[in-house]
Amino acid sequence: MPSSRLGAVVGSLLCLLPVACAAPTAGTGTAPGTTSATPPAAPSTPTDPVEAALADLDRREQVAQLVVVGVALTDLSPADDFVAEGVGGVFLQGRSSIPADELAAETARWAEAAPGPRPWVGVDQEGGAVQTLSGPGFADLPTTARQGRMPAGELAALADDMGASLSSAGINLNLAPVVDVVPEGTEDGNAPIGAYGRQYGSTAEAVTAAAGTVADGLAGHGVTPTFKHFPGLGRVQENPDESRDVTDGVTTRDDEQVAAFGTLAGSDAEPFVMMSSATYTRIDPSAPAAFSPVVVTDLLREQLGFDGVVISDDIGAAQAVQDLPAEERAVRFLEAGGTLMLTMDADLVTEMIDAILARAESDPDFSATVDAAVRTALTAKADAGLLSGS
Repeated sequence: MPSSRLGAVVGSLLCLLPVACAAPTAGTGTAPGTTSATPPAAPSTPTDPVEAALADLDRREQVAQLVVVGVALTDLSPADDFVAEGVGGVFLQGRSSIPADELAAETARWAEAAPGPRPWVGVDQEGGAVQTLSGPGFADLPTTARQGRMPAGELAALADDMGASLSSAGINLNLAPVVDVVPEGTEDGNAPIGAYGRQYGSTAEAVTAAAGTVADGLAGHGVTPTFKHFPGLGRVQENPDESRDVTDGVTTRDDEQVAAFGTLAGSDAEPFVMMSSATYTRIDPSAPAAFSPVVVTDLLREQLGFDGVVISDDIGAAQAVQDLPAEERAVRFLEAGGTLMLTMDADLVTEMIDAILARAESDPDFSATVDAAVRTALTAKADAGLLSGS
């Protein structure tokens, strides 16, 4: 048989074997008779919940996240509409003996109804005359002044119970503890704090220790604490809720009252800081603290290093802010370095949002300020588990 035919026959016989005639895949460099392993898929990058939330909100919805509106405990129905409109949170205003489990049903409904991030649900749960909730499931709290005299372990137990009870009712924000330092012997003349025994003590050291313990007890149950009222209401005579032109002519940038906030603001409890509406003539005589870039940005954020949520005291119904139009209050608070606006006048919510949007549309610098505030607000919600994926 000619050698050419012999080679063809041999080649045909070899091709009967499964691997003998396999051809290499073009461009792979893989030898005949071998297979190439599929490279593993790149791990997916987890979605940042803040970025995801921002992408899901239009500009008006973003600004709405900067508003916390007061709703009377005697009629909680308006909260349904505000939550459906996407406000940042609701504050339960007044005093109530509603049982914790009944309130939990309300707050759970709000969480489900929110079109975007779940809302903050806040209260003033301090003790004594300032205790929003006192029904079944909530302990009768002694005054803050008395709490400050408790042994450390006893106060820690009280704070833990407070956090547990609020959490059980779906409360995720407490506008407490008070960090104002009222000098001994001046309590009766200090209308907003000392007259009601709302101070933990008469020195920054005592206040810092007690307020820190309470904040930790709240945070241990997922309730965000709020240190108030920066840079301190311990030396004023009038109450900003009831009086105009409330001033403090004593407190300076290096005051022990200011230092107490600085010590606490870096707490692992991830607190908010609430601004005072008084004017501090030795820090910035030109404006109430809530509207002062010197107080909010220069002092609180830069000197003390606080980069979290700054919430206003009431800038809706409080007498101390009535000399400013409502729309100007909203804009000036954000310009000063604030984050969340608290208003006890629910009728002002739309007006405040409209004013912020109008100013942001015409002022790129202010628009960037709004962007930063929204991101700070949503980061706090992510930390509190109020965003999808957080």
